[in-house]
Amino acid sequence: MKLTESFGHAISEMLHHKLRTLLTLLGMVFGVGAVIAMLSIGEGAKAEAMRLIESMGLRNLLVNARQFDPETLKEIREDSLGLNLNDRRAITDTLPFVDQTCAEKSIKTYDLFSRQNSSDASVLAVSPNCFGMSALTAGAGRLFDQQDDARYDQVAVIGSEVAATLFPNGDAVGGLIKVNHLWLRVIGVLASQTLTKDEFQGIKLGAEQNRVYMPLSTAFKRLKFEPMEDELDTLRVGINTTSSPQIAALAINRLINRRHGQAEDFEIVIPAALLNQQQQTQRIFTIVMSCIAGISLLVGGIGIMNIMLATVLERTSEIGLLRALGARKIDIQRQFLVESATIAALGAILGIIMGVVLSFIIQSFANWPVEWSLSSILLAVGICLLTGIGFGWYPARRAADLDPIRALQSS
Repeated sequence: MKLTESFGHAISEMLHHKLRTLLTLLGMVFGVGAVIAMLSIGEGAKAEAMRLIESMGLRNLLVNARQFDPETLKEIREDSLGLNLNDRRAITDTLPFVDQTCAEKSIKTYDLFSRQNSSDASVLAVSPNCFGMSALTAGAGRLFDQQDDARYDQVAVIGSEVAATLFPNGDAVGGLIKVNHLWLRVIGVLASQTLTKDEFQGIKLGAEQNRVYMPLSTAFKRLKFEPMEDELDTLRVGINTTSSPQIAALAINRLINRRHGQAEDFEIVIPAALLNQQQQTQRIFTIVMSCIAGISLLVGGIGIMNIMLATVLERTSEIGLLRALGARKIDIQRQFLVESATIAALGAILGIIMGVVLSFIIQSFANWPVEWSLSSILLAVGICLLTGIGFGWYPARRAADLDPIRALQSS
């Protein structure tokens, strides 16, 4: 019997026992569906983590000023001036692995409005290269540059949410906004970025679209600050690709600590370490889910073996007749292996459909990102087929080893 004929015979046997075939398929369907749903969610989480980390900069280190109550801050200021521009210069001039740095200062805002509306958006004074280090681009107009910063230009770049609020007619670029007592001309609107989460490993993200950016030098020149507050709130330090972020963070920590009299009034966030921590958590999740899916496939494989053993008993006389007509042992074994593989293949196809549907359901209700990978689908199908063939081998072998004469006598 040719392989195509064996396949056709397997299909006819499955159709002849529809309910039994359906019950046998369930284990394989659930197993493959679980594998595909788990892998698609895992791939989605991995891709989303990369997008979130890129918003901070994978090769960046964030040096953040710590907040203290007034009494503690007064004691700290006896030893340390807090995070400041001199720290930035020291990092740039001293550490060879540093590619670039940028500084950020949060502005305490009591008034933010345009001629058309007001807003509760936050205001951040930054050095111009912060946009590039934070992967921010202009959706309209332009970003301010070093010349704007050097001239103390009263300009601003605003997020898309701020633009929609302060300029509902859509004429944000060229418009005027007032931050406290200072008028700024809007020269650019940030391109929208869609993030499914506003926090990653405890770090707030995605506030850029509801924020006003102004040049750092302009803020220092035109605005007033509290006497004891840190000159800077954040230093972004970009390191080269040959250096380890963890080692770089250790060197920066030692340098600033010496400059601050060991006051420990700052903290360092390592986005690459956050990504590694998230990926480790994701690997644990993947292993656990793979074990659960593997159990489903194992149950499905046992079901195939049970049904195929029952089929051998039902078709003993048929096997004897085939042997009497000249069928070889290998022909009998192949026929039963084809039948078990066909059941597994059908279970894999239905499992793919179930996995896709299950992924979209989870995405809709749990708001988890989903990414599809052809390799993960092929892996699930391959494991399913191997399971079907593996568990079908013993019944096929048992059918092939039946004595032809006794098989004929059993009819």
